[in-house]
Amino acid sequence: MRNYKNIDYIAQIKWRIRILYLLLIAMLIYMVAVGELGGGDSRIMTNLANRFSRIVFFGGMAYVISRIVHNKKLLRNRLLLKEQRLEETDERNRYLHDKSGGIVLDILLACLLFITLTASLFDMTAFYVSFAILVIALVLKTGAYLCYSHL
Repeated sequence: MRNYKNIDYIAQIKWRIRILYLLLIAMLIYMVAVGELGGGDSRIMTNLANRFSRIVFFGGMAYVISRIVHNKKLLRNRLLLKEQRLEETDERNRYLHDKSGGIVLDILLACLLFITLTASLFDMTAFYVSFAILVIALVLKTGAYLCYSHL
């Protein structure tokens, strides 16, 4: 007899994989668009902007690919799937995530990362402003997470 308790979670994992593939395609399109627009000129970029853009873009691609592989592994192994589901539905983890900004701050951080990456490729003044805002947001989220995790 087949167990249907994990069907909804399996569908969620499949949707995550599809979204990650779309994100990977969008990243490649972004890379081509930046190249066509003349962004990323090393003559106008500072060392920090150059390193930041490379780390974020290629590190982001590696992260997306690793998440795709991880999610596909979950679909093949039911035990790992069950463990992942328990971890995601754990009340303490959800509480810490919500108290440290939740999904709203996660979306804001992703937007700031994209804005900072784009600014690093085109304008150094905008890059340093957006980089400072990104660092402040990360420090606030990390500080709130650590503060609530020790309660």
